Amino acid sequence: MLSKSQRLSLILTFVASLILWGTGLTSAVAASAATINSDADAALANLYRELPSARQLAKKAKAILVFPSVVKGGLMIGGQYGEGALRKRSKTVGYYSLAAASYGLQAGVQNFGYVLFFMSNSALKYLEKSNGWEVGVGPSLVVIDEGMAKTLTTTTAQDDIYAVIFGQKGLMAGMGIQGSKITRLKPQP
Repeated sequence: MLSKSQRLSLILTFVASLILWGTGLTSAVAASAATINSDADAALANLYRELPSARQLAKKAKAILVFPSVVKGGLMIGGQYGEGALRKRSKTVGYYSLAAASYGLQAGVQNFGYVLFFMSNSALKYLEKSNGWEVGVGPSLVVIDEGMAKTLTTTTAQDDIYAVIFGQKGLMAGMGIQGSKITRLKPQP
């Protein structure tokens, strides 16, 4: 028997999926590995161009999880979805999806890139061993904004995971990244 919060989560996920599917913002199946890798390369190049300090963080990271394009949208009930690649030393070692559903005062559609820098082996193991990791639960995570990114150095970076959101397009009010779930993905061949 599902708890009240599990039922609500299931309903919200279903409704958000219908919204995103209805607007044509997601595909029915995962993208190909080649497409995800190509998009991840382009997203990292963009990020390093916009925030050069991110390149220094990447050099110290144990792994980087790149979501080149996350689409979120909603009107009172919303959702977000993206597919990405987990990289160790510039080599892809796995594929993941990022999904969330929410309700509340929110409206709009937005697209953005999202990169997680795993700075510790324990944080990386947590991702690899979990059957879906809810962002904000588990290893400590710090979201880096543009101002913080300019002052962050590999000496001051002491947390498990750093998240950078970049390349935002569109307008969305009222929905955050907390509560997003990251799950292992099998891309198309």
